[in-house]
Amino acid sequence: MTNGGTNGGTNAAPDGTAGGGTHGTADRTPIRVLVVEDDPVAADAHVMYVGRVPGFVAVGKAHTGAEARRVLERTPVDLLLLDLHLPDVHGLKLARSLRAAGHHADVIAVTSARDLAVVREGVSLGVVQYVLKPFTFATLRDRLVRYAEFRATVGEASGQDEVDRALATLRAPGPAALPKGLSAPTLERVTGALREAAEGLTAAQLAESAGISRITARRYLEHLVEAGRAVRKPLYGQVGRPELVYRWVSGAGRTR
Repeated sequence: MTNGGTNGGTNAAPDGTAGGGTHGTADRTPIRVLVVEDDPVAADAHVMYVGRVPGFVAVGKAHTGAEARRVLERTPVDLLLLDLHLPDVHGLKLARSLRAAGHHADVIAVTSARDLAVVREGVSLGVVQYVLKPFTFATLRDRLVRYAEFRATVGEASGQDEVDRALATLRAPGPAALPKGLSAPTLERVTGALREAAEGLTAAQLAESAGISRITARRYLEHLVEAGRAVRKPLYGQVGRPELVYRWVSGAGRTR
């Protein structure tokens, strides 16, 4: 599945992007990543994320399927960080056409879509991981590190257990750990309440809606802000310090 002919690890991408993920890998050619993302701001962020993970280097970025094909024709790539909703083609259709054209780079799909049928289809096309938008650097770093471990497994397996362990490196052991003191059920209630509030909620309003204390509500809201799933802004017009209003980020919980 992987492209084993890694022969061109460089820190300079063809479009001028600097890739910084080669530190600590003097004994190993870095894994070359092409970021395919239609949103320029998100593309730059993903390139930066890749560059922060030792053993990886961003060799370019593309905003459309056609642009991705052009980069692949002239640049060796081991892994695509592929947005599934491109302006000119669906990401899975692009992956299928690349396979047919002889490109064997693996794929980590980046998407807001939560359709499990799409996930199943992607497995057959070399999609080794899915990352749901919006995501943090820690989430992508975990997926990249697991992919690198999987890619490093070589030789002949001694038995079924070794095969299972190799495949297991791609799979997270469970949901990403929440900060200490936060729970998944409460976070789900908080998320649901915030998504339903078109005008946003203050910590006090959320506390009443979710049945938790105001201090606890603020902790969950700040966690969502840090994860890129919510934004906050001050509410002026009242006596004293302005109150913060939190609003769900448009697109964080819907299919793009």
